[in-house]
Amino acid sequence: MAARIKTVYRCTECGADFPKWSGKCDACGEWNTLGEEVAAPRSIEGGAARRKAGAGAFGSGGAVAPTPKLRDVVGAEDQRLRTGLNEFDFVLGGGIVPGSMVLVGGEPGIGKSTILLQVAAQLEGMGIRTLYVSGEESPLQVKLRADRLGTHSGEVSLLGETLLETILATAADRQPNVMIVDSIQTVFTGDLEGAPGNVGQVRECAARLMRFAKESGTAVFVVGHVTKGGGIAGPKTLEHIVDTVLYFEGEGSLDHRVLRATKNRFGSVDEIGVFKMTEQGLIPVENPSALFLGDRDGNHASGSAVTALLEGSRPMLLEVQALAAKAGFGTPQRVATGFDGRRLALLLAVLDKRAGLSFAQLDVFLNVVGGVRVQEPAGDLAVAAALASSVYDKPLPRDAVFLGEVGLGGEIRAVSQVERRIAEAEKMGMTVAYVGERSVPKRVPKNIRVEGVRDIGALFRMLFR
Repeated sequence: MAARIKTVYRCTECGADFPKWSGKCDACGEWNTLGEEVAAPRSIEGGAARRKAGAGAFGSGGAVAPTPKLRDVVGAEDQRLRTGLNEFDFVLGGGIVPGSMVLVGGEPGIGKSTILLQVAAQLEGMGIRTLYVSGEESPLQVKLRADRLGTHSGEVSLLGETLLETILATAADRQPNVMIVDSIQTVFTGDLEGAPGNVGQVRECAARLMRFAKESGTAVFVVGHVTKGGGIAGPKTLEHIVDTVLYFEGEGSLDHRVLRATKNRFGSVDEIGVFKMTEQGLIPVENPSALFLGDRDGNHASGSAVTALLEGSRPMLLEVQALAAKAGFGTPQRVATGFDGRRLALLLAVLDKRAGLSFAQLDVFLNVVGGVRVQEPAGDLAVAAALASSVYDKPLPRDAVFLGEVGLGGEIRAVSQVERRIAEAEKMGMTVAYVGERSVPKRVPKNIRVEGVRDIGALFRMLFR
């Protein structure tokens, strides 16, 4: 009978090791943070010898390795694998890098399995071998989804398995160019006693898949579930193990999804790709600004402003909607969708102090149209203008775009790459751009007028007289 591999229980917060599981970590005091992991083999005799020999004994068994200069290193980047989905390739930095490991996360039903099944079908259609490992669905369920999508996925090799050793043995035998594991929370190794999905199992399985990818040259995609806090389920180190982390964002009731790269060792981070959900699956959207501004052709009410955000290297126009209404209860509400609630509270305080707009008796509702999250401060000016427009009940100009960060003194600060944002606004038919005084570019497109504004008080005087 083979001896069981020794395991330890490691705290995910402080990293302390314990021989047995406990509900509380004695080192840092956190609860429910101990996860089972494989322990590194270490003999008692070796430990005693090291204690006697001192620090020099830690180098025993090693050898002097060559250290070439960077200028002497030769070689070129491997040819990337194009999937045929332009937005997907764009987020990855130009395609799939052989031997890389990509983590795809998102809420349930957002489209993670759908997009990866489409990728597998596209690759097989180009003669690139793929292996789709399904741990959550049966082969029949995967086939039914493929039939609904109408993709040419009949040649995709399918493996319904959750045991890691079987997955690696099958992949080593078939030698695919791309392997998709859906999902990492269902895969387990027999070397650990914990149930699939716990911290130890997820970390160990991810580490072995990463090692397989580097040794074999197979690009590995793993699907990761998202917790209530919005992070990938399992240890945070899972995101440090992989080469690329992709997040699927969007509301389940909307027909478009945003794929965002939060980490990429082979390309720029914070790149986004926009997809539209249809009966034929996820279709790439080449012009996201036209998609998010398409609904502004109807009724033009107060409380609506347009801003241009820079997602990675791509400028994108978004509509921000605000509604300030009389509070029906004692404590006014502050509801923000797609915008940081603490940032909204800051802007409300600035508008009260610097512009004389009091929201003490008003409910405030803020929404970024399209389910997109505004992360950079360049959208502050649009939020402030939308809030003032709702309070005064006067619509803002339909062809105006607002770019700027609002400081605590009410001043409008400069934003980065304002030229590219203004050029995108001009392309979408905007005729005036309100920016901070220091953001006015030297070269302005001929079809748009740029207004430099010192603070929000001056902006409101220009807009509402």
